Amino acid sequence: MSLLPDPWWLSSILATALLVDVMLSLRPPRFIRDCLDGVGFPRDWWWILIVVKSVAVAGLLVGLVVPGVGLAAAAGVVCYFAAAAAAHLRARFLGAEFWLNCLGFLALAIAVLVFGHLL
Repeated sequence: MSLLPDPWWLSSILATALLVDVMLSLRPPRFIRDCLDGVGFPRDWWWILIVVKSVAVAGLLVGLVVPGVGLAAAAGVVCYFAAAAAAHLRARFLGAEFWLNCLGFLALAIAVLVFGHLL
């Protein structure tokens, strides 16, 4: 197990993807609105997802130079998208948003955690 990501670019890819997601979420396009509505996530709480993902981006980037921070951030992103996948399954909202966005991010986060930190 490594407390600094190796290779470093895996964490950078995840941070970049999350940053794009944050930027899109500021004025959510239809597919994001449909996704959050589809799982029954209250609109009054959508802002918290932007905060959580922004903190994850910061953690992944800080973790490139501070031992342990990137590992914790990557584990947090895995937990976040595992919870999102569970919400999709529970709501039976299994369209393209689930397969591409939710599971895509989950797979990327798992790859970063496993190949960037645990192996």
